[in-house]
Order: sequence, then C-alpha cells, then structure tokens
Amino acid sequence: MDETLAIIITAAGRGTRAGGEEPKQWRKIAGRPVLAHTLSAFDGFGRIVLTLHPEDMMRGLELTAGHATLVAGGETRAASVRNALEVLEGSAVTRVLIHDGARPFPSRMMVQSVIAALEKSDGAAPAIAVSDALWRGAGGRVTGLQSREGLLRAQTPQGFRFPAILQAHRAHPGGAADDVEVALAHGLSVAVVAGEEENFKITYPDDFARAERKVGAMDVRLGNGYDVHAFTAGDHVWLCGVKVPHDRALLGHSDADVAMHALTDAIYGALAEGDIGRHFPPSDPQWKGAASEIFLAHAGQLASARGYRIANADVTIVCERPKIGPHAAAMQARLAAILGIEAGRISVKATTSERLGFTGREEGIAALATATLVSA
Repeated sequence: MDETLAIIITAAGRGTRAGGEEPKQWRKIAGRPVLAHTLSAFDGFGRIVLTLHPEDMMRGLELTAGHATLVAGGETRAASVRNALEVLEGSAVTRVLIHDGARPFPSRMMVQSVIAALEKSDGAAPAIAVSDALWRGAGGRVTGLQSREGLLRAQTPQGFRFPAILQAHRAHPGGAADDVEVALAHGLSVAVVAGEEENFKITYPDDFARAERKVGAMDVRLGNGYDVHAFTAGDHVWLCGVKVPHDRALLGHSDADVAMHALTDAIYGALAEGDIGRHFPPSDPQWKGAASEIFLAHAGQLASARGYRIANADVTIVCERPKIGPHAAAMQARLAAILGIEAGRISVKATTSERLGFTGREEGIAALATATLVSA
C-alpha cells in the first residue's frame, strides 16, 4: 500500500432518488452493500478515508473492520470532502483520490491512469465524451438545441496533489458539484483521462438492476501451473525474479526461473492459452538465456488485453535448499511489479518434500502456482 496516496470515498448522503428503505450506499448488490463493492475497487492502492453520515459510523466500522479512517460528513458533498482533507493534513499523503461511494465499479486500470496523470498535472479526472444529441426543454417540449462539441460527462475518482486541493477547498465558498469545479476555481490544472461506461453512479432505482447485471456477468477464471528444473553447475538460482545465492544453478533454455514459469503457465492456463512453450518456443534461439520476466509480463498483458485482472496468485516452491523464507518478500514484490498489481495479491511460499523424490535428493526444484483472473 502506498502511504503517500489517500482515497477519500464520499458516502454521507441519503440518496433518496434511488428509492428503497435505506441510503443507496447501504443497499445490497449481489448480497453486499454498494459501499463494500466500492471499497473493494480501491483495495491496496493507499489509505482509505470514508466520509459517512454520523448515524452510519457503527455500520462503517463493521464494514471496514478498522482498516479505514472514518470521518463525519458535512451538510454537502463539498463539506464532507473538506472534512476528510483536513483529517489528512500533517500526514505523509501527497496525492489524494476523491470518489463517489455510489460508483462501485471503477476499474483498476482507470484508477491507475488517474494516478499516473498526477505526475504532470495538479489534478486528473476520468470523463466520457458526450455522444448523444442535446436539447433544451421546458414544459415537456423541446425549446432549443445545445452543441455537444467539447462536452464531457464527469466521473470519479478525481485525483489531486494533496496540498493544492486542500487549499482549493479552504478557499471555495461551497456548493460545488464536484472537486474539479473546486480545483478550477482555485486555478489548478486538471487533466482528463478516459472514463468508462461501467463506472456509472447509482442514482435511480433502475441503476440497481444494472449493477446486479454487472456483478452477475463477472467472469472468474482459475489457472494452475507446474514446472521443474534440474540443478547444474553455478553459484546462484533465479526464483520469482530474485537472484538467490546457491552452490548450484538451475538448468534451462531461459534463466530457468522455475517459480516464475509456473506462475506464467497458471495465467496462460486461466486464459486457455496453453503454456510458455506455445508463446516462446524453446526451439527459437532468441529466448536462449532470456529473463523469465519477459514471459510473465506477456501473460499479464495478455490477460489485461482480454479484459481480465489478476485477483490473486499463489506460488509454492518445492526444494530442500536454498532457503526461500529470507527472500520471500522480495519475490512477492518483484512478481507484483512485473504484473502491475499490489503485492498483497501475490503469495510466495516454500516447502520441502521431506527428503523424498528428486527435490528431496536435491537434484532440482519444482514449483506450483495458481492464478485467479476476474473480468475487469
């Protein structure tokens, strides 16, 4: 988790237009509150600050299990956001994302694009170009036309450099529709990144049916991978992209990273895309001695191109030596960096075979991996 990034999720409103007997953020989609889906979308990105109606604080505590900072919301959305920003002053936070609690389906790719845009701009926000014809109307009749040229439909999360947006909110008189309005009034620059139709805000009763269809349509795929490499002469082995000192090396056409090969095959398997050999034939000399991260990165990119994200991966290394424990955290971090996901979604562990079989005789190393892919 990035301690310099905070995600403010606004959920203090009452949402009366959505109907129902309770505020829309607490109504359920596929058995879980809307707000639970929203929180899941930001898992692992940074510190979560959740603005809630004072009456909802206990529900918020139960929902987040203490893993979020809860802040009482104000009379307006802008007031709620300012309350959250003030709580963050003096912390390590340098960037902040502000998101509607009733938008439960922002993709991780879109969130990452907002964060990346903050490298060159005071702020960044997703939007979708208006494609429909626009009319003006009154009394149930069309009274005029409106050009759609240059018009965008705003979405969240809206990201900002923290000191700048805090000062902007302090200076604003209130009543802003969103945080981009506050930022522009303070003279900040705001970049536009591509929004997504699936990142809709639940506003009306029919939106719950749409949300149920969205969750019900989620595609989950599971893949397994297994690989073995024998020892040969050398002074180190590559495991999960980490160079581990050892009195032997692993024999293979590439760098023989047996654990990374197993994980790569697990991702290919979930996609029904065969194995490494299909994509990088060992008969091709260009892959002689190649770094296995090339293979893993390709598998991850293929999953993304097919509309999936890696929900989690589990890697088990089977060997007597070298000892994996001292290197497991570095391996976890390296795999996460290659795949572009948070380290908390990857497990790396090891076991011995109790001196049985070829691993027990220290003739080589085996690895097993499982990967879960979900539609993004």
